[in-house]
This record gives sequence, C-alpha cells and structure tokens, in this order.
Amino acid sequence: MTETVEVLIKAEQIPSYAHPGDAGADLRSAEALTLQPGERYTVATGVSIALPDGFVAFVVPRSGLASEHGITIVNSPGTVDAGYRGEIRVSLLNTDTSVPYDIAVGDRIAQLIVLPVTRAVFVPVEVLPGSARGEGGFGSTGTAGLNQPVATDNTPDSEESMP
Repeated sequence: MTETVEVLIKAEQIPSYAHPGDAGADLRSAEALTLQPGERYTVATGVSIALPDGFVAFVVPRSGLASEHGITIVNSPGTVDAGYRGEIRVSLLNTDTSVPYDIAVGDRIAQLIVLPVTRAVFVPVEVLPGSARGEGGFGSTGTAGLNQPVATDNTPDSEESMP
C-alpha cells in the first residue's frame, strides 16, 4: 500500500500522477516558449506548495522529453524544501544541437516527487572508520582498470610471478 501525505497547494493546474503507483506527479508549464538548441530557461509552473516538516520535493526530468527531444533539467534534481513557499520553477535545457523545442501552456515539463527526509546530526571526528570502498571516488566502482596502461608484452616482471 502506498503511503500518502497531504501537501497544501496553490495552483491553477494541480500536478497529477499519470498512472497508479507512479512516484512523480507531472508539473506543467504555465507559459509558452521555444527553447533553442543549447538554450536553458527557467520555466514557470504556477505551482506553490507547503510541504509538512520532515518532507522534501524533488523536481526531476521527464524521461520521454529527455530521450525523444533532449530536454532535461539543469539542476536535477531540483530541491524544494519544506519551508519554501514560492513558485516552483523548472530550469530546462535543450541539449539538442540543431532542433528547437516548443513548449505550450499546459505541457508536462517535469515531475515532482515528494519524499520523507531524515535530518543528519553531523559528528566531527579526527578519523573516519574504514570501509570496503574506502576513498574511491568517481568511477571507482565497476570501471577498475579502464584508465590503466595496457601491458605491451607478456614478459613476467620476476620469476615469482610465473605460474
């Protein structure tokens, strides 16, 4: 069973879920515009919400717009904090290099996902405990050796390395 939370909203077009079980409710454009190739624009939605304390809303791209037209969100996910009461605006980017994209009033431009939030208590320490991953950063999992030099011969470095 899906849990629900009441979110107070001020909007002409209420975000809606397209299908039962969807995580994201569609946000619609409140203005008409054309995004030129490579252009970004912060699009009005006409939606303002009051999230209860302990919740956050994330504004995320619509997969169909991204895959079919190259339209994405610059700061994805956009974070809407519980204390924010202003209009939710969406910073869209047209990643297509040659085709403009028209947006009409009422077009679905993004999705809004509402989630509970756990607040952290940050505890300063001199040394962090170890872990299997350690300090491995970007690309450190699943890409081992991709940027390593390739040996050009099969000569072992020493007799100990021979089978």
